Amino acid sequence: MTPALVLEPSAPLGAARLALETHLCVRVPRTFDATTCAEMVRGVYASREEWTHDFDGEQFCLGRAWYTHLETDRVAEYFADAAATDARVEKYCPGLQRRMRELIGRAIGASVVARRGFCGPGVHVFPAGGWVAENGGEIHFDTEGLAPAHARARNPAITCVLMLQPPESGGALRLWDTSYAGSDAVTDAMVERPSYDADYQLGELVILDSYRLHQIQPFGGALDRVSATCHAAYVAGQWEAWF
Repeated sequence: MTPALVLEPSAPLGAARLALETHLCVRVPRTFDATTCAEMVRGVYASREEWTHDFDGEQFCLGRAWYTHLETDRVAEYFADAAATDARVEKYCPGLQRRMRELIGRAIGASVVARRGFCGPGVHVFPAGGWVAENGGEIHFDTEGLAPAHARARNPAITCVLMLQPPESGGALRLWDTSYAGSDAVTDAMVERPSYDADYQLGELVILDSYRLHQIQPFGGALDRVSATCHAAYVAGQWEAWF
């Protein structure tokens, strides 16, 4: 597959999802300008006391990520706090959830609605000097939020990640030329396949198929890696988005 399709922010993004059939990802530099990113990052740090702590402090969220709650037996907490979570994100990063859903909509050329009962788009904070900085993230597919039948059928699903604060060095998203085939298990053969590192720049949006194998790479320096994420899937005739 071709590593990446790079589009200008002003370009029509409606074909981005189709491009993922032949590219490992779609990159859209300067989706957010530096001023907007700085405003969002200030909001994220202003909310520090209300961050969601995941995996014993390996990472944090403004908002709640479904996969972290699924993997740590906190599903009930995720759903119980969904409305309040969205209110916190809106308080500290006004308009972020709406803009992320709009970006998904532009990428697929269709309207996108919030997934009922789930938390909306949120922000990941991976601390400088932390576990992910030193070791990289887990190698995975973004299938946790998909119904088993949806994933087995490979029905449409995409992930959008927007870099609000890149680390000083490293921290790219590695994408492998292999995809989900009915199991979340990652084999040696999969990671031996060709790969591509999308080295996010400030304000850059990266769009990937949720079935694409990927991993955050280690990073260095004093800056945390701060990024906004939105997942979306085509369910019952419409696109639904969540975090």
